[in-house]
Amino acid sequence: MSKNLDTLEDTLGYTFKNKKLIIEALTHKSYKQPYDNERLEFLGDAVLDLIVGEYLFFKFAGSDEGKLSKIRASLVNEDGFDKLARSINLGDYIFLSNAEENNGGRDKPSLLSNAFEAIIGAIYLEAGLKTANDIAIKLLEKNHKEISLDSLFRDFKTTLQELTQARFGITPEYKVIASRGPDHKKEFEIAVCIDNKEYAKATGKSKKIAQQEAAKLALALLKKDK
Repeated sequence: MSKNLDTLEDTLGYTFKNKKLIIEALTHKSYKQPYDNERLEFLGDAVLDLIVGEYLFFKFAGSDEGKLSKIRASLVNEDGFDKLARSINLGDYIFLSNAEENNGGRDKPSLLSNAFEAIIGAIYLEAGLKTANDIAIKLLEKNHKEISLDSLFRDFKTTLQELTQARFGITPEYKVIASRGPDHKKEFEIAVCIDNKEYAKATGKSKKIAQQEAAKLALALLKKDK
């Protein structure tokens, strides 16, 4: 662990009175202590679900339950919490076994996401919902330049499929061109083809992300050619 926990507390804007709580929130099960962060992760997951749900309820007052659920799902997930964890360099502070560290544990999205949930759970336990809410929403707004229906509730693959069906009468095909890197840090390159013609390629840390990015690029090309 390369940084002092005081630095993390400064970044969060919250100082723990009970230091055991923050240590527990940062302790991965591989560290082989009588405690780990899984219980706090469980609590933090529920707290974040409520925090983000309430935030969206008031932000999008005219939206129905279906849209609100989909927008929340786009924020409350491993990718979303991994992004927030990286924004505060959370990986620098996690207590890991040497084996897990050597296996790239500090950079694993699942591990970072879980630790972020645990930190929010710990803040909720000690300081209550308002403090946890203020910290989580501040990080959310800072790391999402625009939280809107258009920016969050956007599925490029669906949009591309609708366009290609209307214009060509066929659906796009996605092909894995390459996969690179170790298992914990895999990167996929995906090509999108329409009528056996390659329109765009993109990379991402999952096939789903790479497909969405490739679809986005293909849409831009098709709209330009219109």
